[in-house]
Parts: sequence; C-alpha cells; structure tokens
Amino acid sequence: MSGFDLFCMRFALATFACLAAGLGIGAVSAVCRRYLPALALQRSAWLLGQLAIAATFLLVLMPQTEKLRMVPAIEVSDMAPVVQEAAPDAAAAAPAFAPAAPQRDINWLLLGAQAWLALYALGLLVAAARLLRSQHAVDSLADSGAALVRLDGHAGFTGAATPPVIEVDAAISPMLCGLLKPRLLLPRHLRSFEAIQQQLIVAHELTHWRRGDLRWMGAAVALQTLFWFHPVMRLLRANLSWAQELACDRDVLAGRPQTERKAYAAALLAQLKTQQRPATVLAFGGASVDTLAARIGLIRVPLAAARGAITRSIALSALVAVFAANLALQPALAWRAPDSAAAAVQAVTATADTPLDCTLLVDAASGRRLQQSGDCDTRITPASTFNIAVSLMGFDSGILRDAHTPRLPYRANAGYADWNSSWRRDTDPTSWIKNSNVWYAQHVTAQLGEERLARYLGSFNYGNRDASGDPGKHNGLTMSWISSSMQISPVEQVAFLRGVVNRQLPLSAHAYDMTAQLLKVPAGGGWSAYGKTGTSSPLLADGTLDKSHQYGWFVGWATKDGRTVVFARLALEPTGGDSGAGPRLRRQFLQDLPSRFDAL
Repeated sequence: MSGFDLFCMRFALATFACLAAGLGIGAVSAVCRRYLPALALQRSAWLLGQLAIAATFLLVLMPQTEKLRMVPAIEVSDMAPVVQEAAPDAAAAAPAFAPAAPQRDINWLLLGAQAWLALYALGLLVAAARLLRSQHAVDSLADSGAALVRLDGHAGFTGAATPPVIEVDAAISPMLCGLLKPRLLLPRHLRSFEAIQQQLIVAHELTHWRRGDLRWMGAAVALQTLFWFHPVMRLLRANLSWAQELACDRDVLAGRPQTERKAYAAALLAQLKTQQRPATVLAFGGASVDTLAARIGLIRVPLAAARGAITRSIALSALVAVFAANLALQPALAWRAPDSAAAAVQAVTATADTPLDCTLLVDAASGRRLQQSGDCDTRITPASTFNIAVSLMGFDSGILRDAHTPRLPYRANAGYADWNSSWRRDTDPTSWIKNSNVWYAQHVTAQLGEERLARYLGSFNYGNRDASGDPGKHNGLTMSWISSSMQISPVEQVAFLRGVVNRQLPLSAHAYDMTAQLLKVPAGGGWSAYGKTGTSSPLLADGTLDKSHQYGWFVGWATKDGRTVVFARLALEPTGGDSGAGPRLRRQFLQDLPSRFDAL
C-alpha cells in the first residue's frame, strides 16, 4: 500500500473520529447551555469545543497515536499487489522474475477513502470561496462609505478610543469588521435614533473591539471552514457568536437604569426592521432574528457572569473526557496482503524435506522488485529476525530506553534460555541484538503483554501475526517466534522492513532511530547496511525439530547515495560449520553486497 493510500485511510478514519467526537461535544455544550447558562456566555466554552474536535481529527490522523487505541485494528488489504519487475544483475546469475500481470482486487474501503479525500478537497475550496466572497462584500461596503474624521459630531460617541469609523448609506446594522485592521461601519440612519440608543449601540460594538472578539471569531471561522462537513462545528461557531453578543450586552448595560435598558431593546428591534445584513462571518452586526429574543430576555433579567473556577472546570473536564474517550475508542489500521494468486503468501510450514532458498531485493521507495530467486513466498519461523520487531516495540513503549538501557542481569537459576554461552551474562539492548539473546527478547515481550503485542503485530502486518505459541502451552509471549506459531515469508519480511525504512508504522521516531542504530552492520563500497540474522531448526513431520538442518535468515536494508534497497535472504542448510546458518548467510551476503547492489 502506497503512502498516499495510507494517508487516505487515516484521513477517512480521522473524519469519522471527529464526527463522533462532535456528537459528544455537542451534547456537553447543550447541557452547559441548558443548566449552566452563565457559563454559556463564556466564549472559551464554545471555541474549546471546536478545538477539541479539531484535535481529535489531528491525533487520529497521526500514526504515532495508534498505540493509544483500545479497540481492535481495522484490517485493510492492499488494493493491488506490487508489480514485480526484473532487473539485470551483472554480479549474480539469478534468474529474472517476470510473473504474469497480477489481477487487481477492488478494495472498496480504500476507494471510498480516496473518494472522500477528493470530496473534502472540493468542499474546502467551495467553503473558502464563500468566505472570501462574503469578506469581499463587507470590504466593498466599507469602501463605499465615508470615514468619520470628527466623532464629536455623532451622538453615539462619548470620547472613548475607537477604531476607524466609516459611515455608509446602506440599510445595515452597525458592525465591527476587519480581522487585521478593525473598522466600525455605521449606517447613516442610526442618527435618527435617540442619543442614548446611539450611544448604547456604539458602545456594544466597541466592546467587541476591546475584547478582541474578532480574533476569537476568526479562529472559529477558520475551524468551521476547515471542517466544513461537520454540523457541530457550525453549531459551536454560531453559539460562540451568540455568547459574544450577549456578553457585550451584559457589559454595556451593567449598572444601567431600566429606562436605558428598554431604549436599547427598542433600538435592537428598530435595527432588525431596517437592516439588510450582508452574508458574512467575519463581522459583528447588532441584531439578528436568531439571537434577538435571547438578547432582549437578558436585557430584562441580567445574568451574572460565570467567573467561578468550579463551573469552568466542570465544562473543561467534560470536554477532555469526551475527547480522550473518543480517541481511545477509535480503531487503528492494520494491513494484510491481498488474496489474489499473484501476491498471496503461501501459509505453508516448511519442513526439512522442503527445499528452500530465497534471495529478494526490493527498492524501498517504490516497492519494485529488483531481484528475486528461489521460493520467497513460503512462511517459516522468523527466529531472531523477530528481534527487529521486538526492538521497535520495546523502544516505542518505553521498555527499552537507549543502546545500553536497560541492562539486565543473567539469572542462572531463573529458567533463562542459555543454550548459547554468550547469553550467560548481563545483557543490554546492544549485546542482545548482537548475540540474538532469547531471554532478553522474552523479557521485552513479557513486559508488553499479550494485548499490546497483538496490537503491534497487527499494525506491523507481521507475517501471520500469530503469537499464540505452542498449542496448549500458553507460551506465546516467550516462544511464538521460535519454531512455533508465528510464521513469516521473505516477501512479508521485505514488506515489513519497507514500512520500517519509510517510517510508515505507528511508532515513535526514537523507536526507529534506536533500532537502526542496533542493526548497523559493516558493509563495503560506500553502502550503509542494517540487518539481523536468524537461525532455527525446521520441523519434521512428527512435530519434532530436525537437528541436522537449519534455517538461516538475514534480513535488512542498505543505503547509498539516497537510495535504499530492502533485502531478505533465506536458506535451509545442513547443520555444521563454525557458526549457525544465519551468521553464515550474513557473512556471504555482506561480502557480495557492494558488487550485487551496485549492479542493480
């Protein structure tokens, strides 16, 4: 699956997550407005609701947060298998690999995600165009008016500081506009109102200016534009505008006698009858049908401002709870190979009677197969190559911290695996990878636990992802990757390693960096190589291990001049020699690596 396909899937999941979060946040907001009316006058309550929805979208979009999810991952198969192309190899006599063109399987889930991303982009363009058109209408209205240089000739002003004032000959409500350069637009018909009405109306708009309401509204409008598809975003933005209007009324009328309150209410009604307010979202007008009843109600019966820490904490805690619960309950994504014949991986457990030898080289960026020889589709035990995955999981989860931490003591009488003499000593992450220390890897997987291990394997799409272990022995956390339930093919090894190299797995940067550091191996010809060996005995027909043969693995990647090649080398060899099959393959492979890779 390409990086773009991966982004499409995450974008669709993030969209669903923010819609779900909006339902909860909308419910919390409704409760606050119903039972905490004073708190509902606080603009922060509504803008925080919008920010919580936006934060949910962004965090679900980030692959690093998938480890926070508590629900099973969604399995998504690749839309089409990678086309395997042959490449000339002057240094090796491997046969060219040119299979028949693969048959594409339609992945409706991925197609839907791609269609939604295209629709979102189109909707965003439309929403942005509407916003610009509305703002242009306000700017044109301001340009048609005349600036009031002397304000002492207008009954609405009492000498307080003001932004630039423009008087227009249009049936509009007085309004404050201009995010970067605020301006106050006043209709000429305002002069026909009583002096006290003019003063109260102008004071209302100046209160918006002093409070910085335009900046708050600008942020809300930007969020609504980005999330144009979200109905709760529009509702929260409307409630923010409602709260700002009522809060300004409250501040302007504080301490005023009842006669002035009645005059202000009458002025609002008069404005509503005469105005033709332009359709804009970046300007504050004085009256609208939607808010007039509430405003007049609060003019008659003032409501105290909500400044108590308790009420604010209640609302904020509710928003945080909805946000956290929604994030945790969103599924992660896990990939599996398609079932088409051209790309299906054979779920076959190899035995000593099965000839097995594979060399597979793939371009990390494009996924193009540069060289393939032998059987690369048969699954076998990953053996110690699984330590690459264990390292990523360990550093991502915090169980492993750096190249030498934690350093664990060897305990001779604690049942530690010790069939290799190099394991009978204290071990840190560096010596663990170098010596393929089984008991150190078992320590990490035991700390992870079954649930987290399964979640990681799903997000890695690692082989058959079966960490159950031997039947009836409940040893999945300690033995599943050692001639047991977990199986992986060279094709799947390469797919997993491409995810590592391209950093497409839901892991922290620290996990990638430290794992690469531990896997560094010497290579010539200007190549930087990273790899891990694995050695294991095959199973005989009766289920016992064949001690006369060994599987040897060497998997990893090599980089030179900005190009990265991912490789998997696997062979079944007779037991013997001065080392295991895995180290022998590594020695041979690294010796040939410069000439082999330079010829690709």
